[in-house]
Amino acid sequence: MDKPGSQGRGPALVSTPDESAGRSSQREIFFAFLRLGLTSFGGPMAHLSYFQAEFVEKRRWLDEKAYADVVALCQFLPGPASSQTGIVLGLLRGGYVGALAAWVGFTLPSAMAMALFALGLAHIVDPAHAAWLHGLKIVAFAVVAQALWVMGKALCPDRARASLAVGSALIALTHPSAYGQIVAIATAGLIGWRLLPGGAGGTQFPVAVPVTRGQAAAAGGLFFLLLAGLPILAQASSSHGLALFSSFYRSGALVFGGGHVVLPLLREAVVPQGWIGDNAFIAGYGAAQAVPGPLFSFAAFLGAAMRDAPHGLVGAGLCLGAIYLPSFLLVIAALPFWHALRHRAGIQSALRGVNAAVVGLLLAALYTPVFTSAIFSGSDFALALVMFLALVFWKAPPWLMVISGALAASALARL
Repeated sequence: MDKPGSQGRGPALVSTPDESAGRSSQREIFFAFLRLGLTSFGGPMAHLSYFQAEFVEKRRWLDEKAYADVVALCQFLPGPASSQTGIVLGLLRGGYVGALAAWVGFTLPSAMAMALFALGLAHIVDPAHAAWLHGLKIVAFAVVAQALWVMGKALCPDRARASLAVGSALIALTHPSAYGQIVAIATAGLIGWRLLPGGAGGTQFPVAVPVTRGQAAAAGGLFFLLLAGLPILAQASSSHGLALFSSFYRSGALVFGGGHVVLPLLREAVVPQGWIGDNAFIAGYGAAQAVPGPLFSFAAFLGAAMRDAPHGLVGAGLCLGAIYLPSFLLVIAALPFWHALRHRAGIQSALRGVNAAVVGLLLAALYTPVFTSAIFSGSDFALALVMFLALVFWKAPPWLMVISGALAASALARL
């Protein structure tokens, strides 16, 4: 009998360093990722470093080459790269239940913290008049500016890609909707495919893939069926829960670049509809910088803070599940085909254009809603500049900036 990933189902197998240990139990996978979910501060790139130290160097679940291929796959797909990397690691080590255990372990701490913050927010103070919450919005500006700085240098190193980024920002600013972002990404991908040189690369995927091509095709079909069908069902129904699920699923399915870039998609999904106020939205995003784990856990805050039911913990679970469901479907759909995809030069070229568009969307988000909701005076801008300096050049941890921003804004309000 052929092993998974062999003839007709993907690339041939190459042994991992810990082949003799076989698969891990779902309990082991869960607690390994739970520990990381409690301690992984610093954003997606830091998360990938923590994963490498834990699963490559310490536990030896796979080798450096296999891990690099996993990361490359997850950066290629839309969605949160670090969370998708965890899902793939759990899938490779413990099958589908292992993937779920990895996601729950890594996401649960930050999701619970954000949901509890949302539940307490309404009982603490009116967000529109809270100086410390205004400080969180200034923190959000500094953090998004830092992400733009880092991603811009990495993904737009030349005039062509910088121009694509600015063009994408113009599209997003003049057409502030999810569809405007889709147009920007699709246009940049097409331009990249035609004009940006990209070399094919990579060798065959060096880990057993426990997904058949049939299962991958089913997951891909379900991904597109939900993407197209959920908005139709939501419009035909009066269910607020179905509308929430549809909006958050679309946000998780269409975002390239991870947590910060999902900000405008989520705002477009919840603020214009009156489901949550703009002040609470930006304050919650600022608070999300203080917790470990994935930034996509911000969805739990939004679900818990909804004005209409489902809200609270039920709303948090619904929105969190909806925004992550595309990640599960996409990694299952792409994993058996990754070897063939990454060898196509056209795919690499299109991805360069898409990555440039991601920077442009983040640039647009930095202006609206982040700048327009957070910076109202010279002192606000000065505080944001100080925090940006601390984050970028002094490498201050984001959680420290959250505390400092809240305290500084409260102090300035008393002057």
